[in-house]
Amino acid sequence: MDDLNREQKRSLKRMGALNDQGQPTRAQPQARRTASDRVGPVLYLREVRDEMRKVAWPKWPEVRRFSLIVLVTVVIYTAFVGGLDSLFGVLSTWLYD
Repeated sequence: MDDLNREQKRSLKRMGALNDQGQPTRAQPQARRTASDRVGPVLYLREVRDEMRKVAWPKWPEVRRFSLIVLVTVVIYTAFVGGLDSLFGVLSTWLYD
């Protein structure tokens, strides 16, 4: 525990992993899951739908802008790597001929 800085210790205290003296608290053993603890497919899909409604989905102009940025970046890097590949190919044929 001596290798942690002050901020890490504060964070661990807030999470309950350290007591007031800075000593680690004893973790409670987690119970094993049984077949009755499992969630059925209908409940699972309902929970997924509820969580997906909470997602902040981007608007269409934002999606277009980011897609264009990614596309341009991929084209630039592909051209760069292709140029290096052809340059090294020419250099290697010159070297070995």
